Parts: sequence; structure tokens; C-alpha cells
Amino acid sequence: MKSIVWFAIGVAAGFVAAHQINQTQQGREFFSSIDAKARAFGKAIAEGYHERDAELRAAGGAPDAAN
Repeated sequence: MKSIVWFAIGVAAGFVAAHQINQTQQGREFFSSIDAKARAFGKAIAEGYHERDAELRAAGGAPDAAN
């Protein structure tokens, strides 16, 4: 129970710190760059998944969704 309280306090402190940092121009630029990198990473993961799915379907290794 004690560790949950400390975890909640840490999360709250992180949100407060992020909000304060986001008030500055440099902070907004920082969070914007983090967001762009996270979106690019997610896009790369999705593209890789779809490519591998297509490879498996072409090879007959995965059942067709229509069946």
C-alpha cells in the first residue's frame, strides 16, 4: 500500500513538472519533438507489422480473415 501511495505521488509530481515545463517555449519545443519521435516510432512499428502480415499471407502461413 505504501508503494502505491509513493507511485501516485510520483505520477502527480511528474504531471505538475511537465505542465510547468510546457509553459515555456523551450518546453513546448521539447514536448513537440518527443511527440514527433513517438509518432514516427509508432508508424514504423505499424508498417513493419503490416509488411510481415502481408508476407505471411502471401506465403500461406496465416489464415485469411474472410475464412
